[in-house]
Amino acid sequence: MQNLRILAALGLMGAAAVANAEVTSTWTLTNDYDFRGYSQSAKDPAIQGSIDYAADSGWYVGAWGSNVDFDSDVDLEVDLYTGFSGESEGGLGYDVGVVYYAYPDDSDLNYFEAYGGISKDWFAGKLWFSNDLGGDDTDGSTEAFYLEANATFPLPQNFSLLAHVGYSWGDYWDEVGDETLDYSIGVGYTLNRFDLALKYVDTDTDVVERGDVFNNEGRVIFTIATTFPWKND
Repeated sequence: MQNLRILAALGLMGAAAVANAEVTSTWTLTNDYDFRGYSQSAKDPAIQGSIDYAADSGWYVGAWGSNVDFDSDVDLEVDLYTGFSGESEGGLGYDVGVVYYAYPDDSDLNYFEAYGGISKDWFAGKLWFSNDLGGDDTDGSTEAFYLEANATFPLPQNFSLLAHVGYSWGDYWDEVGDETLDYSIGVGYTLNRFDLALKYVDTDTDVVERGDVFNNEGRVIFTIATTFPWKND
């Protein structure tokens, strides 16, 4: 019941986007919540929602939520984040900030992560760092890095080609068994106010999770998302 109240609160905050142009809310449906190559929903569908405020100065703050399945009593993730973003006169974008990953069912899993990224035209890259990946519930050293590169190539007729590669390393990954390379390739399509994406996700690691929980095998993921307020065309 508590988790339903949290998701409902996100929905009510999203409704505020209609009344404030600086506030947006994005809602996504997916057949699998993928996080850096690992399923967070045990290969089951997930509904995800965010509420975001962006100021003219480049400062932003927001919250994002999703159902999860860790084969335990944990079934909800709520992320809180803030940062600064902008773009140079030459079109080089930047984004720096921090995220707090919260699990209301088990606060021992909570942790912070800082990030910094750049973007230009169809390319975006970002470096992430946490000194406590996995929170207090993790044994041993928990420092971890994640470096990712993403590309979105526009195609005719509202289609786009999507590509991603990421690499996880650090003491945390040494403790759990192996550093991980994750990658995906897919296609996106914009249909009116909805963004659809179909992609193949896989990882390259010596520690393969074949069960549903935290599965990191190759799989196909479909998402459909829309952002409020809807603007008139």
